[in-house]
Amino acid sequence: IHSPPETTLIPGKPTPPHIELKNVSFRYPNTKRYILKNFNLTIKSGEKIALVGENGAGKTTLIKLLLRFYDVIEGEILINGVNIKNINLDKWYKEIGALFQDFIKYQFTFKENVYFGNQKQIDNISLLKEAIKNSGADQYLKDLPNSYDQTVGKMFKDGVDLSGGQWQKLALARAFFKNAPILILDEPTSAIDAKAEYEIFQHVQELQKDKTVFIISHRFSTVRNADRILVLDEGKIIEEGNHETLMKNKGLYEELFNIQAKGYK
Repeated sequence: IHSPPETTLIPGKPTPPHIELKNVSFRYPNTKRYILKNFNLTIKSGEKIALVGENGAGKTTLIKLLLRFYDVIEGEILINGVNIKNINLDKWYKEIGALFQDFIKYQFTFKENVYFGNQKQIDNISLLKEAIKNSGADQYLKDLPNSYDQTVGKMFKDGVDLSGGQWQKLALARAFFKNAPILILDEPTSAIDAKAEYEIFQHVQELQKDKTVFIISHRFSTVRNADRILVLDEGKIIEEGNHETLMKNKGLYEELFNIQAKGYK
């Protein structure tokens, strides 16, 4: 995938940009099955979108196309009306903070792990503290012998290894520290308990008011506060709306929500 050298980001207003997928079809290279077929979706500036559905429904594929890890086979993705293929990739990536399930564990200090989110802000202590607090990583920072300067991971002498959930909170702090107009969270909290995840995403709702947020999570307590929940099945949006609307519809969302709710009782 090549990035056009002359284009600038981002054409026109608003910020975060208006995103539109028009008649998008996509299958992975060397495969025949379409993951998305004639897929249409419009995301308004600052909207909080949750994607739910069973494995293989197309949720992560959608994110990969927005990040241009792959190009669509048919149709187009428009950013403020301009085809994503005509937008400079480096500039597009500056607009996005993304965290995936398989994030990187940097064997550096605690604060360096956060700073990697945005090298231009490494003197911004207030942003650093805010990102750490919003991710929940402040809860174990106080127990690290060298606090912010503690080396994490076991690669180096005197390094302190973190639990899976602690690493995830640190990676989440890194995504928050980037402070980009678009935030993408793809199953980023699988090793964190449901209560902690709920609290983190309450912060996301409150503090990312002016940002566009995409959340993929299997936990319905997390996605229920989104402006719009998209239920994907075999590459199609089969239901959409807020939590209350979808519960009244008594479709797949309500069925999956009730199954999960029973598990918590």
